[in-house]
Amino acid sequence: MSAQVSRLPEEGEIVIATVREVTGHGAYVVLDEYNSMTGFLHISEIATGWIRNIERYVRPKQKAVLKVIRVNKARGEVDCSLKQVSGEERKSKLIEVKKNEKAQAFMDFIKARLKMTDAQVSEVEEKILAKYDYVYDVFEEVARKGPEVLDKFELSDDLKKAMEEESNKIQVPQVEVRGVMEISSRKPDGIEIIKTTLAGVESGKGSAKTEVTYIGAPRYRIVVTAENFKVAEKSMNNAVEKVRLAIEKQHGAFNFAREESKKTHQS
Repeated sequence: MSAQVSRLPEEGEIVIATVREVTGHGAYVVLDEYNSMTGFLHISEIATGWIRNIERYVRPKQKAVLKVIRVNKARGEVDCSLKQVSGEERKSKLIEVKKNEKAQAFMDFIKARLKMTDAQVSEVEEKILAKYDYVYDVFEEVARKGPEVLDKFELSDDLKKAMEEESNKIQVPQVEVRGVMEISSRKPDGIEIIKTTLAGVESGKGSAKTEVTYIGAPRYRIVVTAENFKVAEKSMNNAVEKVRLAIEKQHGAFNFAREESKKTHQS
């Protein structure tokens, strides 16, 4: 994962570098993912406009996200740019690095625990990367959906168990959207109608979990938890609309008011 993938990076590639030395013309950097290969960051590629002090932008030992703009394969020289890296590219690269670091820690622990060889670890990682962008992604999916995710791979039971236990260390970020429904019915069996309707929207499966709790007649709280607000909002809207239609079909009264949403973690 952090090993050298090829001898030289490609032009246009986003890389992580450590600033080694700052000069009057720019900075020499070490490309972390390419076996500490040296690259050069010219002063004209550090920032737009005139630069009075390079160290305002880059300093020795500092980590930087750079774009490879020229590669001389014959001489093994790499020129980089800081100013050509977009905010989105920088964010994406830092996420990639963080995922790789976490996955490396997980795999190192599993390797030691199961006494695996480097070749065996590489084989497992290759299987994962055939289905996921990053090795870390499989651990995250196990944390979200459960160990059944690993059934798609040909892995030993011991390895699956170890991977599941490492996945349990991940705190899965979740969001919670809430609201209060006021529901009433004049029918003799109105209470049963309401109970049956609310039970029909509760769900603990899929990408969102919906719970309804009784506050006090005629008020009921509905809470939807999901991995992001888009999924949560869609599930909330669907559930509320389902309740509204069912209650109004039975000539009951329905009203809904939103409460403040919040971010949480899956326990």
